[in-house]
Amino acid sequence: MKFTEEHEWLLEEGELVIVGITKHAAEQLGDVVFVELPEVGDEVSKDDEIVVIESVKAASDILAPLDGEIVEINEALTDNPGLVNEDAEGEAWFFKVKASDLSPMDDYMDEAAYKDFIA
Repeated sequence: MKFTEEHEWLLEEGELVIVGITKHAAEQLGDVVFVELPEVGDEVSKDDEIVVIESVKAASDILAPLDGEIVEINEALTDNPGLVNEDAEGEAWFFKVKASDLSPMDDYMDEAAYKDFIA
């Protein structure tokens, strides 16, 4: 698993990358009440705002960590946005992207570096 400075986690699964937010980010947001996901088939560029999360405290955008195509979204979050608070780094993933280039993954933090970053 890799981590971004925007508190996203990335997990390579073959040619796909699964993207979600970290437990730390979910705790900072508070109770998540709404998640707007991208559409399957959307072409995204790194740093595009592609997910909107609304919580009782704030609204936040999730940025695309890589260039590519959205190939799957987590429909469960539409009906149950609170899943983000329950299992941010597991069942509450946001989308899967087929990256046009996986090399930017090398620039993201590993778990130890991320823990130092949020400390």
